[in-house]
Amino acid sequence: MCGIVGYAGARPALDIVVDGLRRLEYRGYDSAGVAIVCDDELLTEKKAGKLANLEKTLAERAGGGTADPGAGPLGIAAGSTGIGHTRWATHGGPTDRNAHPHRSVDGRVAVIHNGIIENFAKLRAELEDGGIEFGSDTDTECVAHLLAAELDRMRADGQPAGPPLLAAAMRAVCRRLEGAFTLLAVDAALPGVVVGARRNSPLVVGRGTGENFLASDVSAFIEHTREAVELGQDQVVLITADEVSITDFDGAPAAGKDFHIDWDASAAEKGGYDWFMLKEIAEQPQAIADTLLGRLTDSGEIMLDEVRLTDQDLRDVDKVFIVACGTAYHSGLVAKYAIEHWTRIPCEVELASEFRYRDPVLDRSTLIVVISQSGETMDTLMALRHAKEQKARVLAICNTNGSTIPRESDAVLYTHGGPEVAVASTKAFLTQLVACYLIGLHLAQVRGIKYADEVAAVVAQLQEMPDKLRTLLTAMEPVRQLAQDLRSAPTVLFIGRHVGYPVALEGALKLKELAYMHAEGFAAGELKHGPIALIEQGTPVVCVVPSPAGRGMLHDKIVSNIQEVRARGARTIVIAEEGDRAVLPYADHLIAVPRTPTLLAPLVTTIPLQVLAAEISAARGYDVDQPRNLAKSVTVE
Repeated sequence: MCGIVGYAGARPALDIVVDGLRRLEYRGYDSAGVAIVCDDELLTEKKAGKLANLEKTLAERAGGGTADPGAGPLGIAAGSTGIGHTRWATHGGPTDRNAHPHRSVDGRVAVIHNGIIENFAKLRAELEDGGIEFGSDTDTECVAHLLAAELDRMRADGQPAGPPLLAAAMRAVCRRLEGAFTLLAVDAALPGVVVGARRNSPLVVGRGTGENFLASDVSAFIEHTREAVELGQDQVVLITADEVSITDFDGAPAAGKDFHIDWDASAAEKGGYDWFMLKEIAEQPQAIADTLLGRLTDSGEIMLDEVRLTDQDLRDVDKVFIVACGTAYHSGLVAKYAIEHWTRIPCEVELASEFRYRDPVLDRSTLIVVISQSGETMDTLMALRHAKEQKARVLAICNTNGSTIPRESDAVLYTHGGPEVAVASTKAFLTQLVACYLIGLHLAQVRGIKYADEVAAVVAQLQEMPDKLRTLLTAMEPVRQLAQDLRSAPTVLFIGRHVGYPVALEGALKLKELAYMHAEGFAAGELKHGPIALIEQGTPVVCVVPSPAGRGMLHDKIVSNIQEVRARGARTIVIAEEGDRAVLPYADHLIAVPRTPTLLAPLVTTIPLQVLAAEISAARGYDVDQPRNLAKSVTVE
């Protein structure tokens, strides 16, 4: 989710790149940096923290305060070719040394990167064996060194100098990379040229007059041009002031998709959506894919990110506690079903705000899984510290590299979902679910309960989810229409069984957060123990139905529950698997979702509830992205 900008033209590149980064800062705010080519020199500046830190340093540099040796105080401002980056940290913490751009050893080549290079460890070992000393902890730096080496090789072979050389070198490097990436690069020996590459990560070209642009998002260059080209998969693009040239990774000519941008600058930041939340809902297929990247080794083992626990430590675990707040707590409730099913270890799910006050029984054989999008949630952090005091092991699921909770944990699995601008979590929930599944599989694997082929089969099912989600997202128009019908409802109830119960809780929470409506989620079997008294004529009841395949008894039970509420006048909104004909007679509104294994079903059944809550909020005239009284990260108890 990092923000990247490239410019080749006649105007000062620094102004254009920094302005583009300002518009892209929502994509990453751990650090920022620029590289400008000027008079055959490559001038760089980068700083940890928000873009304002970089701008302050650049302002000091322009005044003569902090210029690079030999660059001159104004040198960086004079070049007309440049690249810039705002980072959402994946490999390596959010520090000055890990900020982009990364340079080759000779200082000639600079690279910025959005995504994850899965085989970076192998590439880094190869480069270090060849004498390269790394200056960062990132996967990106490998590309800078590989690109410089390829350029040297091509020049030694007598290949003609000029812009195509940089594109050819980039193609050669990309053929060696695995994972998801957008790359931009400049070479001091080739002024006026920026090269980009794309695999499974966004990159667009902005076509100007006497200038051209590259960016991860059109909002970076919308002030300068409305004509754009979306690059296809596995393509390399070369831009100069007057040229845009696209090839595939093998060098064959290729074409991107031309389009005209008819949004204003504000809408462009949201990708044309009315709200950031709707954009982030649409980003969930890619977020899940990014969470899964690099998690399964060649030998079939699940990989975490930072592990200070041995396999024996995990084999000794005799109880798991999942500790979280709000939406993250609901992901933990789903995880309980998967972890107990796959590992046969008892698993409890606790609200972080209550955990330490009830004096839980913990010891070195207890594994605490803490879940926090920001990594700074104070209730969760204090629960973590209490667990550590009791000598328990702590494994964190987090979206923010370098934050406090991962730093204080014994192991980490980063979700790599990218920033969320909207206060109500969407990407965070689904990527936390995927992370929980991976941890359950990892525990089962190290304890000898699941073999590599069994783990690989579940991971393969997870890897099918992004395409299923993309298909589902194209079918949300009936949900939007339903939202218009429900905007004046005094209450909405949600019911589910098994993993559908946490989904019901999450659906109700989203509606409360965004639309300020009374909404409650119930385990469907609990209806007859009290909640059914709430049902009256026309009460909307959202029913999350499990697949009829595999757990048919569950399915039959909830169909009976639907009949119960419908007989008492409820308006039933049924979320069920495609082809489930048993629910048709009892559904006033049917929302079909793709067929999915039972334990993974929350990944598809949650999305209609997110869309429904956002659209009801908008229909009621509320701010979808910033609901009242709420903050994105709760840093007080």
